[in-house]
Amino acid sequence: MTHSVAASRFRGKVAVVTGAGGGIGSAIARRLAREGATVVVCDVDGASADKTVAEITGEGGKAEAACFDLADASACARAVEDVVARHGHLDVLVNNGGVNRRGDLLALSEQDWETSFAVNVHALFHLCRAALPHMAARGGGAIVNTASQWGLQPAPVHIAYNVTKSAVVAFTRSLARDHAHQGVRVNAVCPGEIRTPMVEAHLARTGRTVADLDVLVPFGRIGTPEEVAALVAFLASDEAPYMCGSIVEITGAQAVA
Repeated sequence: MTHSVAASRFRGKVAVVTGAGGGIGSAIARRLAREGATVVVCDVDGASADKTVAEITGEGGKAEAACFDLADASACARAVEDVVARHGHLDVLVNNGGVNRRGDLLALSEQDWETSFAVNVHALFHLCRAALPHMAARGGGAIVNTASQWGLQPAPVHIAYNVTKSAVVAFTRSLARDHAHQGVRVNAVCPGEIRTPMVEAHLARTGRTVADLDVLVPFGRIGTPEEVAALVAFLASDEAPYMCGSIVEITGAQAVA
């Protein structure tokens, strides 16, 4: 693939990316914009969303911010309808936003459990339910969900995250089977350890370092948000026309810690 081909994969397309204020989400938003998409940068933190938008527009890309809480069902549906009202169509939906409430079952509060499902699972229901009719009416679209390696093989002391990300995997496969005939492709990525602000904050709390994580990965290092973004962009692009219902790991061959 030449750079010019990659740069035009999303020209004329509108993409919504949740959790795009930082980490993997902002890398996805920047990548899609770099390849020509108009990107709606969604995040509960308005300042973070604005920062990503500024980075994109500073590079000559097109982006706008949408600040809402993924735990708010009506806000999710309204966000999609607003995008279609402004732009006339929605071509790509990347459900990347999520929360990680650490702890075993006895350590978690009921609110931790409910919030994990509201943000990591229920938001996908509401966003996809709003987006699917518009995509189907145009003859297709692409939905990419961010699951996790831990949704396939659970990590210890992360039961809420493990279970919700397993649900994302099942949701992806089910949605793909139900809507493939409408030209809507639904896939998921399952990252392993990626160097995000969330991971770095956890390392700071525990006194560990990135080097401590690097040695656990057969490839020799943990991943970067940009590497996940490249995979998401491929899955969302017309270069992956037969990928539907795929669950793609990106782990550097690391087994679950």
